[in-house]
Amino acid sequence: MECAERITILGQYYPACPKPELTLGARSHSDADFMTILLQDQIGGLQVLHENQWVDVPPIPGALIVNIGDFLQLLSNDKLKSVNHRVIAKQEGPRISVACFFRTKFFEPGDDLKCYGPIKELLSEENPPMYKETTAQDFLKHYYSKGSGASALLHLKL
Repeated sequence: MECAERITILGQYYPACPKPELTLGARSHSDADFMTILLQDQIGGLQVLHENQWVDVPPIPGALIVNIGDFLQLLSNDKLKSVNHRVIAKQEGPRISVACFFRTKFFEPGDDLKCYGPIKELLSEENPPMYKETTAQDFLKHYYSKGSGASALLHLKL
């Protein structure tokens, strides 16, 4: 499927914030990629949106957090769901985390022509496609233009 051929590793540094109630570390978003694996430190600050409530993801030493990305939600035809998450500022710190993003390639010649959509083997009369096909380039272009908080998948819904 060639949908997780690129890996991007990102180190994130959030300094201590003297007034955390006045700021936000990272705004609400879901990841555009296939999957993200995150290692957070002991300070925490990651929250996920669950049933319209922000829930803390408590740090567990040595544990990895796996986030399903929008792209995997598209391929799985909603069998797997991406999750909105954010990072809140903390008074203690600094907070450090390392994220590994599994992505498709889309910068090489011809890659902009490959279409992705729900995996055919997951579809049936009882489970029709929920999304139209798109190229990775068009998907990411829309993801980065839509603004924070809104799903990148809404414009692909059938």
